[in-house]
Amino acid sequence: MHNVTIGMDLGDKNHVICIVDHAGRIVRRDTVTNTREALSEFFSPHKGATVALEAGTHSAWISRLLSRLGCHVLVGNPRKLRAIWDSNDKSDTRDAEMLARIARMDPDLLYPVNHRGEQAQIDLEILQARDVLVRNRSSLINHVRGSVKALGYRLPGCSADSFHRQADEHLPEDLRGALEPVLTIIGQITSQIKEFDREIERISAERYPETELLRAIKGVGPLTALAFLLIVEDPARFGKSRQVGCFLGLTPRRDQSGETDRQLRITKAGNPYLRRLLVGSAQYILGPFGEDCNLRRFGLRLAARGGKNAKRRAVVAVARKLAVLMHRLWQHGEIYDPFYKPQSRPLAKAA
Repeated sequence: MHNVTIGMDLGDKNHVICIVDHAGRIVRRDTVTNTREALSEFFSPHKGATVALEAGTHSAWISRLLSRLGCHVLVGNPRKLRAIWDSNDKSDTRDAEMLARIARMDPDLLYPVNHRGEQAQIDLEILQARDVLVRNRSSLINHVRGSVKALGYRLPGCSADSFHRQADEHLPEDLRGALEPVLTIIGQITSQIKEFDREIERISAERYPETELLRAIKGVGPLTALAFLLIVEDPARFGKSRQVGCFLGLTPRRDQSGETDRQLRITKAGNPYLRRLLVGSAQYILGPFGEDCNLRRFGLRLAARGGKNAKRRAVVAVARKLAVLMHRLWQHGEIYDPFYKPQSRPLAKAA
């Protein structure tokens, strides 16, 4: 069965399967339960077959499972597959068939994506779990401040880590019954965030020592450095470091036709978490505490041009340039030089 192409429309409980032979004839349609056992039983006889599916919640572990079973797996980018999602007759059965036929004709039309390895995904979950806690803590802190302000009081300014202690000392007595339990939860979340921070430092030191190269850039902390390594995973996947900006959605869209060539907003493709971390690092580099370096000078020159949203454009441009720099340091193992100047080659003398 190595000469067949299999399209699989993934679902949360069941997957719809369509098998097409080398001549384009449909030889089988089926439904498979979304379990490791059921998938292993179905695909074991199809060693060597090409399997096409769309990126989604289950696509990472399923693609790894099918690869171990000997299948050639193509994970399509759903944002590029307009022929599937923009149809007047859309169904799971038709989607599976379209995936099989596209993979059979030209796999590049799927714009295949590469899922990260299982260990990298597990380590990345620690960063994302921490991010969820930080966002929920911010929401709870805003709730407490808003509730106190609504009664004519104000809480003193302080860091998020110390908020549960500072707020408890200045909390109005009328609101203690309602807000003390919230402060307790904020304190518990803060403790767990600190535990995640210690775990991130440990993982970086033991499994990803390359993070030290990236953290030499002032403004790049342990979160950004480790997230960059886990999400990019393999520096060799890019022929040029400049391609990293496009991979992370930090390059502007383009609309070119005839004499018109407009630049639009950035694509925002790729991982939004890493893009947010890079933008945060860029804001620090351009902020009052950023050290003098080529990145900062580059961003300040862009911001000085003025015009609408000049500062915002400068931040995005610095984030894009930062991603390129981090990839180069990682790929070549170079030590960060804040004022690096590429060596120019002398012109050969004329004979």
